[in-house]
Parts: sequence; structure tokens; C-alpha cells
Amino acid sequence: MSPAAPTSTGAVRAAIAGLCAGAAALGTGELAAGLIGKDSSPVLAVGAAAIDLSPRATTEFAISTFGSNDKLALLLGLLLVIAACAAALGVLAARRRGVGVAGLVVLGVVDVVAAVSRPAAGTFAAIPSVLAAVAGIAALVFLLRLLPAPLDETVRLTPGQAAQREIERRRFVLAAGAAAGVAMVAAGAGTLVRRTRDVAAARERLLVPVAAADPTEAPGAAPTGFADIEGLSPPLTPNGEFYRIDTALRVPQIDPAGWSLRIHGRVDRELRLSFDDLAGRGDLIEADITLACVSNEVGGPLAGGAHWVGVPLARLLEEAGVEAGADQVLTRSIDGWTCATPTLDCQRTPNAMLAVAMNGEPLPLEHGFPVRMIVPGLYGYVSATKWIVDMELTTFAVSDAYWIQRGWDAIAPIQTFSRIDVPRPDRGLVAGAAAIAGVAHSGSDGISTVEVRIDDRPWEQARLSPSTNTQLWRQWYLPWEADTGEHVLTVRAVDGMGRTQSENSYPPYPNAASGWHSVRVVVA
Repeated sequence: MSPAAPTSTGAVRAAIAGLCAGAAALGTGELAAGLIGKDSSPVLAVGAAAIDLSPRATTEFAISTFGSNDKLALLLGLLLVIAACAAALGVLAARRRGVGVAGLVVLGVVDVVAAVSRPAAGTFAAIPSVLAAVAGIAALVFLLRLLPAPLDETVRLTPGQAAQREIERRRFVLAAGAAAGVAMVAAGAGTLVRRTRDVAAARERLLVPVAAADPTEAPGAAPTGFADIEGLSPPLTPNGEFYRIDTALRVPQIDPAGWSLRIHGRVDRELRLSFDDLAGRGDLIEADITLACVSNEVGGPLAGGAHWVGVPLARLLEEAGVEAGADQVLTRSIDGWTCATPTLDCQRTPNAMLAVAMNGEPLPLEHGFPVRMIVPGLYGYVSATKWIVDMELTTFAVSDAYWIQRGWDAIAPIQTFSRIDVPRPDRGLVAGAAAIAGVAHSGSDGISTVEVRIDDRPWEQARLSPSTNTQLWRQWYLPWEADTGEHVLTVRAVDGMGRTQSENSYPPYPNAASGWHSVRVVVA
């Protein structure tokens, strides 16, 4: 016989039982994942599968809304969904025990499928999901047995019955609290176990490789600009402020001592290179390069400049020997993400490299440690593989990479863009001497001119920071005597070939946003 339908109070307690059972499942799964392998977390496996299966519009919305915090938003949303499902299963199970248990079994199967389907799934990837399901079912059955029996609220209890009901209530509260506490301890233990495998310490022990010096050239000067303008993006973006867009819910932890890169496919000689093989080469190069995300909106923050050190891609491909007709370099991250880059861009673009250092230190973990690829002049989704472990020479005719499969253009040169950083529209401005300033970039042709329009006045030419490299964005600055009232400020750039940035307004999909950036400011 099925239990009687719970009252409103009973339904709340049943929902709490479901939530605690869900927490026990998550905690157990995280602990098991910490012991078995960092890539087997049930939550992260489901989250990664959700990213892969999400419609393009959903992905675009997440990036445009949350930017570099898109993965945090996804995880929080996923946890809320799990909590809602767990509470609902608790209420259902209070009425029909088998329904609640079956629901947890279904969730467990979803976890298992997601875990074993990940590209980096190990032999035991399914174990954390299985243990999580078992722990959740056991906790739910145990807590439901402690639920006080449904009671008609119109019935008057004797003092003895009331005391017994209070004992049952306290017993359930203590058991639910214990389950939640065990879940928190298990999750925390899993986190601690993972931290023992953290490669941050190995990164800190690395020395920054030094690029080979060319005796015929003077050392390159560090880029300079308008450092006294508050709020203006610097020529080189600090590592901690550099944008991050990728599909990894947890930053991959790769020990450089065990890392290797395989170069294969349509090559004369297959290569297998270790980190020491790359960092110890005598042909390392260094360059200031701006990276940009194709999902960046007009005036958006998903771009940044940095000083990189690495091995020339052209030299590595020459050593492997590229076969005729191999027009695509297909690279893979350790988490299975793929990137397709035209072979000619890898061979002929100055400063295309496998980078091992960023702004004077080994690559940050979240930016591809220990090795990432960079091809200047192309948007990141076709050029900037982080945590790279595989490079295959193939063709566009037979192989599509991750974002190409989702409809983005296969050929994606960075379009000329300019951005107003100062003044910000959300901050008040006092009448008088002010600055209008920002950054501009053209991909690989450099910036020759930046023009600013104030309201409907004629365009004015801004001052440009010194150019040390056409592959790095340039700061620009226009002095402004701001008068009171509301003003619209607009910027446009001209590249090194004399081509003016397009005024036509387009969204990012499928080959980057277009249009002039404008801001509306109020001067008091």
C-alpha cells in the first residue's frame, strides 16, 4: 500500500528529505571523483554535456550576458535545477516510494551517460555517478522512513501523542541535518583531494623561457600608452583581468612533466613533443598580441593584449613536413574541444606560436597551462586552443571543429573594431576638461587612425599610442571640453591599409559583430 498523501507540512518535510538526499548524492559523487579522477565529477560531466547540447542561441546569450562568468552561471543554474528535481522527488516519494527511487535512478543514468561520453573520460569515469545515485537513494529512503505519519490536522492529540509527534519531528530534523552535514564534508573532502593534484605548485617552480635573441635587432620596447587616463584599457592586459571564454567547467590540471603534444595526420614525420622539448628550444619567439573572442559584442570586453613567449608554429610544421593538400590544422584540448585553423595561417602568420608564457610568467592555469596555441589575426575559436595536446594535419573537407559544427564561419579573421572605455555611461561626468579614450584593433594590419564624433559634430582625429606591433591593439585619446547636458560619443577606426571600420551593425553570429561603438553620457 502506498503512503497517504502528505499534508502541507508533510510535503515541506518530504521536499527537505529530497534536498538532503540530493546533497548526499552530490557530496558522494564529488568525493568519489576526487579519489578516482578530476574529470569524473557528475555535476561537471552533466554541465559539460549541457554545453555541448545547448542550442547556439543559448550559448550566445550566456556569453553576451555573463561574459567570462558564463560557466559559473551555468553551474549555479544546474545546481538549482538539481535542487528543484530533488525536492520534487522527495514529495513524490512520500506518496509513492517507488516513484522517487525511480527518479533518482533516472538521474543517475543521466550522470553515467554524461560522464562516460566525455572525450577525456577514464576507465572508471562512471563510478562517481553510480555511487552518487546509490547514496542519494539510500538517504532518501532513510529520511522518508523517519517522516512523521500524515495526520489529520482537525484531530486533537493527547499529550502523549503530541510528545511522540515532537520526538518524531526532532528525529527527522536531526537526521536531515546529519545527511546535509555528511554531504558537505564529503564534498569538501573531494575538493581537498583534488587540490593535492593541483599543478599550481609545479607551475610556480617553472622558469619563464627566454626567447632567442637576434643579434641584428635591438630588444623590442615594451608598449607604452596613456597610463594617466583612469579606466583606459592598458596595452597589455594583466593576466588576472584577461578575458576567458572556453567550454571547460573546471580548469584542466596538467602537470608539465607528463604533458606531451602529438603532431600527426597528413605529415611526413609524426612528432611527439614534451614540455621540456618546447621550452628548451633555441628558436623561441616573443610578441605582443591581441586576442579577441568572436562572441564579443560591439564595445564588449572580450578582447585583450598580452606579451607571449613560444615556439614558432611554422618551424614545428616544417619539422613534421606538411603534405600537399592538408589545408587544416585541427587541434584538440585535453578536454576534447577542437579548433580548426587554416594551415597557411599557421605557416605564414608572423608570431603564430605554441605559447608557454604570458606577460612574464608561465601560462596561467585558466589560460592554457602548460601550452596553448596562438595565431594572430584570427578569432580565438579558430586559432587559440588552450591546454593543447593534439595537432592533426587534415582538410576542411573531412573535419569540422567544435564551433564550426555549430554554424560559425570556418574562416574568421579579426575584423577592425574600436571601443570607448572612457567616459563610462554609468558614471557621472563633471563639465570641463575631460578625456574620451579607448582601444582599437584590426587583426594584423594595425591601426592608422581613430576618429571620434561628439553628437552630430564633425569627426575628430584622436591621438594614438605608439605602435610597437601591428598585432597588438592601440590606445587612443581625444581631449574634450565637456559641456553640461546629454551627449552621444561614437568612435570608428581605420586600419593600416586605409580601410575604415564598417558602420553596418551585425550581431556576433556567424562571423563577429560589426558596427561603430557609441555611448551616451550625462555631463552635470
